[in-house]
Amino acid sequence: MTTFYNHNKIEKKWQTSWASSDLYQAKEGGDKKYILDMFSYPSGAGLHVGHPESYTATDIVARYFRFKGFNVLHPVGFDAFGLPAENYAIKQGVHPQETTQKNIEIFRRQIKSLGFSYDWSREVDTSSPEYYKWTQWLFLKLYEKGLAYKKAAPVNWCDSCKTVLANEQVTDSKCERCENQVIQKNLEQWFLKVTEYAEELLQQMEDLDWPEALKSAQRNWIGRSEGALLDFELKGLDKSVEVFTTRPDTLFGSTYLVLAPEHSLVSELKNQISNWPAVAEYIKQAQNKNQLERTDLNKDKTGVKLEGVMAVNPGSHEEIPVYIADYVMTNYGTGAIMAVPAHDERDWEFAISRNIPIKYVIEPDTVKDVRGNYFQEIIYKIEEGQSYEDAENQALKYIFQQIKDCVGYGYNGNGKLINSDKFDGLNSEEAKEKITKDVKGKKKVNYKIRDWLISRQRYWGAPIPIIYCDKCGQVPVPEKDLPVLLPNDVDFKPTGESPLKSSKSFHEVKCPKCGGQAKRESDTMDTFVCSSWYFLRYCDSSNNQEAFNKKAVNYWMPVDLYIGGMEHAVGHLIYSRFITKALRDAGYLKFDEPFLKIRAQGIILAEDGRKMSKRWGNVINPDQVAEEYGADSLRLYEMFMGPLEDMKPWNTKGIIGVRRFLEKVYKFSLEIKDNFNEDSATERLLHKTVKKVTEDIEGIKFNTAISAMMVFINQVASSKKISGQELEKFLIILSPFAPHLAEELWSELGHNESIFREKWPDYDSKLIIDEEITMAVQINGKLRATIAVQRGIKEKELRDRVEALANVQKNLEGRQIKKFIYIEDKLVNLVV
Repeated sequence: MTTFYNHNKIEKKWQTSWASSDLYQAKEGGDKKYILDMFSYPSGAGLHVGHPESYTATDIVARYFRFKGFNVLHPVGFDAFGLPAENYAIKQGVHPQETTQKNIEIFRRQIKSLGFSYDWSREVDTSSPEYYKWTQWLFLKLYEKGLAYKKAAPVNWCDSCKTVLANEQVTDSKCERCENQVIQKNLEQWFLKVTEYAEELLQQMEDLDWPEALKSAQRNWIGRSEGALLDFELKGLDKSVEVFTTRPDTLFGSTYLVLAPEHSLVSELKNQISNWPAVAEYIKQAQNKNQLERTDLNKDKTGVKLEGVMAVNPGSHEEIPVYIADYVMTNYGTGAIMAVPAHDERDWEFAISRNIPIKYVIEPDTVKDVRGNYFQEIIYKIEEGQSYEDAENQALKYIFQQIKDCVGYGYNGNGKLINSDKFDGLNSEEAKEKITKDVKGKKKVNYKIRDWLISRQRYWGAPIPIIYCDKCGQVPVPEKDLPVLLPNDVDFKPTGESPLKSSKSFHEVKCPKCGGQAKRESDTMDTFVCSSWYFLRYCDSSNNQEAFNKKAVNYWMPVDLYIGGMEHAVGHLIYSRFITKALRDAGYLKFDEPFLKIRAQGIILAEDGRKMSKRWGNVINPDQVAEEYGADSLRLYEMFMGPLEDMKPWNTKGIIGVRRFLEKVYKFSLEIKDNFNEDSATERLLHKTVKKVTEDIEGIKFNTAISAMMVFINQVASSKKISGQELEKFLIILSPFAPHLAEELWSELGHNESIFREKWPDYDSKLIIDEEITMAVQINGKLRATIAVQRGIKEKELRDRVEALANVQKNLEGRQIKKFIYIEDKLVNLVV
């Protein structure tokens, strides 16, 4: 394209200069800022233009805070283990170690080509033994505290990826990576006990500077509910069913029980269940469904009655049937529910299809009003001369919808108790307490969040540092023997079992306790374990003696600004918070939360409005954009497209416009540098621009900051009036956005030191106030004109000018002004 400057030459020149300096290396001491973006997965052949969006945003903030005198930690690394990298390697037919390192080289080159001010001396690669040694150390610390354990459990299984998945990695019943349908399997797997911190994860989030959508996602995922544990005895058996309910006030309306198909009591009752073959077949069918399929509110509510088994309602003492149904899950509550069809939609649908009694026990407060309206309507109709029968029919039609809305289909709100024996008349909150106590129940807080399943039956991950000995059982690998290295003598392609099982060099070892023959754990860890603590490693990444130095990590942490995608709201962000709290309790950290402020980046769509994908052929390579328009143009355009958090389509015409702005800056700066002159209008506009850009960077509003700089350069380029000091200040505020061009022009102005060693310019609050203002002119309170005047104009001078306005004279129509009201610098009101 036509250009006023050679961006390729300029950008390479300054990238080389910055790389040979300590300009961006983080140093401890004094006030700090830790600015972080979510590090990338080197799983393909490189970045597309959507990736640099968050990198540019954090780079602008990092550069800004360096200008403000802070010690800034702005690190970079690669999330190199896991399914994305391994699947790419399988597709290429090359070992993942080789493909991953090649991809990291591509990513590293691309990132450096865009001029980001990372401290490359702290780079991490999660697939390197120097890193995953400490991931394994982390596992051992959790194991010591009882926060890592192995158990048999129903898990999500992706038959395409040949591995289990955490709940957070399943979207709409499908694997988030390959979109294959996920099924349930019962397997022995390793878990991390996230539930230990459920309440703290919920409560401490409220004081963090996070988007409300992110907080809401975590609240819903944690899913706190207060309720009670109630026991239902089984008639004629020395057994009972414990249920968790958030509505003990509806106990008298429970007309049946439902157990999850996997509930341990079902098999224990096999001899009492007369229709066992049908029950066994239903259990088998349920095992082929995943959790989302089973809990879908729109699906038909299937289930089988346990013939020969009856329970006793502890409130009403009535005998009620027991069913199994797949909409009840073992991983929430107790795996059993008391079904109250009158006040729960799922229970209603289930009961209606099986002719199970429906008993209303909650009357909404509004029902009394409805009943009153019903009788009042009858009176009105009789007074109008209708017979009682006609009046009643009319009232019924009038009131029917109100009654239906209040009572009808599965009403689940609060109200007054009815049909509940001695508890009739109590409100719901009172009744919850009293009924729980009366039937000897226990108060209970429950959570939907499940423990984190970290076992993966894949090769490319950190081996779990556990050894199995027939004599000693589970034995943790001693810290001195870390890292447990990934073996090379395996076929890494997925089979459904861990490839590590086939490696004799890896699998067969001596027990660290007794010295006898033993075997290693063959599963690897979920890659999210690696990314759950990487921000801690950045604080001390070259430390070979420990995961991090306590002093260093407690100086830099918590992260002051973290930018990434909302897709990690209930995965990575919850895991990272859990790990932080666990390490705090183990004495390694002195803070509660890892990320003080989070902002989400929006997706940059392709020009056709779709998500960028090789399948659609619409991926835009940042190398090509930077080559044609320059890295500064790419950076500036991605920030100018709209608010950071918005979804935005790429538009090549837009980047051309941004490029022209940079050319105008370059051309004007070189033209004016030998002919500077001062102008008060330029000075005032500069101070306004500095204020605007300062506030917008701190508020993460980069698009409006760029707009303000465009307005400034357009005006001064037109007037050709600016002092050398004013141009320097403008280049400083431009430099976080377009660092190469700003550094080049700074050098052209005769400076030997980098612009990034300067201080951020202050603005004078007096100079940001306009000397000329526009005031409203009203007549009897109605706007009739506006007038531009000097700020602080005296009333006498102003009155003469106002009365001379043509629109004022027109609207006065010869009437006398009775009162001239002047509110200084704001408005004039003429009372006639």
